Amino acid sequence: MVHRKFFVGGNWKMNGEKKSLAELIGVLNAGKLSADTEVVCGVPAIYIDFARQKLDAKIGVAAQNCYKVAKGAFTGEISPAMIKDCGAHWVILGHSERRHVFGESDELIGQKVAHALAEGLGVIACIGEKLHEREAGITEKVVFQQTKVIADNVKDWSKVVLAYEPVWAIGTGKTATPQQAQEVHCKLRGWLKSQVSEDVANSTRIIYGGSVTGPTCKELASQADVDGFLVGGASLKPEFIDIINAKH
Repeated sequence: MVHRKFFVGGNWKMNGEKKSLAELIGVLNAGKLSADTEVVCGVPAIYIDFARQKLDAKIGVAAQNCYKVAKGAFTGEISPAMIKDCGAHWVILGHSERRHVFGESDELIGQKVAHALAEGLGVIACIGEKLHEREAGITEKVVFQQTKVIADNVKDWSKVVLAYEPVWAIGTGKTATPQQAQEVHCKLRGWLKSQVSEDVANSTRIIYGGSVTGPTCKELASQADVDGFLVGGASLKPEFIDIINAKH
């Protein structure tokens, strides 16, 4: 049995300013965080440098998005090279808000994954179905299709964390039950086994995102195939420390 280190990402989304983020960073730096959990904060692009300078070295920093090429005439975009230059080593790609608010296609997300990995960033790659897709019984079809486009662009799986985020559970207060999360994670691991390799299936961390809170995290963390969380709103609150320590 391969040991998969528990992984908790905080996605700050488009929230905070220097004053409030400095307070949050102070809480995180002072918190007792389990050494058995890898922690990464997804920071608004404009604050990546600020967060990296102030956060304790044991806490990683991620950009919330990046573009598919190193530089050029792409107003408003940032590149993996820029992210690394600010001291961050991760990027969140394919988040449902990028897909459904900003219209990013599976193909574009795949291209971004390929470029970010080629540039040496770790990638938190997000997948997940909408409510009508779950109700239509096509959850597997949707998440497998999204995962395939990501997998087609990955050479080194050690730099990839897969985040399953049912869109209907993000910011809605609805959390997938531990059983629902485990079921999809288990099927995703099975897909990796059959389509990539058994080693990759065993070693790749599959984390859950969607209204994860202090009260819901422990039971979710106890599921065999749930290797951590990608946390939205709760990552801006002190309860984020409870979520980081959900396994312990």
